[in-house]
Amino acid sequence: MVLALAAAAWFTWQARPVAVDGLVLREQALQRTLQFSARVLTPARVEVGSTLTGRAASVPVREGDAVAAGAVLVQLEPEELAAALAQAQAALRQAQARSASQRAVARPGADAALLQTEATLTAAERELGRTRDLVAQGFVSSARLDEVQRSVAVARAQRDAARAQAQANRADGPELAGIEAQRQAADAAVQAAAARLAQATLRSPAAGRVIARSVEPGQIVQPGRVLLTLAVNGPTELVAQVDERFLGQLRVGQQAQVLADAYPLQAFDAVLARIAPGVDPARGAVEVIFTPTGAAPAFLREDMTLSVEAITGERGAALVLPLSALRPTLPDGGASVLVLEGGRAAERRVALGLRTLDRAEVTQGLAAGETLLLAPQLPLGTRVTVRAAP
Repeated sequence: MVLALAAAAWFTWQARPVAVDGLVLREQALQRTLQFSARVLTPARVEVGSTLTGRAASVPVREGDAVAAGAVLVQLEPEELAAALAQAQAALRQAQARSASQRAVARPGADAALLQTEATLTAAERELGRTRDLVAQGFVSSARLDEVQRSVAVARAQRDAARAQAQANRADGPELAGIEAQRQAADAAVQAAAARLAQATLRSPAAGRVIARSVEPGQIVQPGRVLLTLAVNGPTELVAQVDERFLGQLRVGQQAQVLADAYPLQAFDAVLARIAPGVDPARGAVEVIFTPTGAAPAFLREDMTLSVEAITGERGAALVLPLSALRPTLPDGGASVLVLEGGRAAERRVALGLRTLDRAEVTQGLAAGETLLLAPQLPLGTRVTVRAAP
């Protein structure tokens, strides 16, 4: 009887229900996020330098100053360049006066001289005709005929010279063309001198902010040296390097919340704008660009460090289980959990959807209201009593 009672007690002990943690499945919201660091990046940096060698007369801006497009950044000493411009302008006025004189005086004078020589030639030719008649009648000697012929030859030569001079002074003639070429050269010299004088004033190419200044009044500047660096105004961008393992979770248009390390209580929203097409092989990372939603906060500065939490997946209502409830992977790679069926632990195959670090969405295999056992190593068929999981 003692042995029988002991055996009955042992079997009763073995058959007692095991207390395990469990939870009743209910639909709830599920959100997956990805956290990483980022930096503020302006659309463009412009390095301002001089194309001339000269002395800086004034530098009216300092680091941190906001500048408008066309604002003066550096002024070089302009006296020598201004004198060169005045000299070029004087040469242009001289060429213009010569061109005007050529058109107003030389050309009409050449035309008048041509008309006069043509009239002289006509008179000489008539005189030659009369002289020939008189010689034939015996009234004058042949010596007189020779003299008149020489006069005709001289008049014809003068007419040809006047014609050439008139041709040279016409609009398409070489004389006026040469004078016009000299005027154009003088005009080009004025434009070049004016351009060099304008280059003595370094202006902002666009609205922005001065982030670096490396010139002081009195310093000699040379071409190729960077004097100022500007951050051009434009849409503020937040650039981050994300491990390539998470590339499949990222999509353009995803929302994110951003915190600046320097202003931890002033969070703002951003949206994923671009994903780089390639992966950096040295770091195994992909570059992603976020833009603030609405106006960028005023406290953002170039290269400021930020913390970004991007929402990479979201479900408004889903059955969710903790990943700790999953049993060892099935031979075919599937997933399974233990559920309460008839007071005992039963295995159930499940299909999972969206996952976070500690939770997963159940798409198939479970229904709302079922009790999930949080003891994945428990033998199948074990009688259990469920206590609410914390």
